[in-house]
Amino acid sequence: MAQKNKIRNIGVPVKNTPTEIKETERNCPYTGTISLRGKQFTGVVVRARMQKSCIVEWERRQYVPKYERYLKVKTRIRSHNPPSINAQEGDIVRIMETRPISKTIHTVVIEKIGNIHDKN
Repeated sequence: MAQKNKIRNIGVPVKNTPTEIKETERNCPYTGTISLRGKQFTGVVVRARMQKSCIVEWERRQYVPKYERYLKVKTRIRSHNPPSINAQEGDIVRIMETRPISKTIHTVVIEKIGNIHDKN
C-alpha cells in the first residue's frame, strides 16, 4: 500500500496534480496501485452524483457516407473519480484507460483542467 500523503508518479505528463491528499485509495492513480494504460480522453463531467464515480461526455464528428456529411455525436463514459481529484459537474477533466474497476467502469480521472463556466 502507498504511504499516506505521498504522491506517486503516474507515468503521464500532468500539469494539475493534486496537492492535498486526505486519504489513500486503492484505485487512485496518485496514491493507490492502479496502473494507467491505453488512450486518453478529455471531456466534461455531466454527472457526479455517484460515490467515487462520474460520467464524462465529449462531442465528436462522425462521417455519414450516404449523405456525404458529418454528424455530431456525443460519447459518454463512466469513470472512476478518486477522492484526491473529486471532479464535480461542469469540470473539464482528462481521463485514461485502466484495468476494469467494475462492470461498467474502465477509466479513471487523472486531472482537472478547468470548468466550463470559467471559459466565458
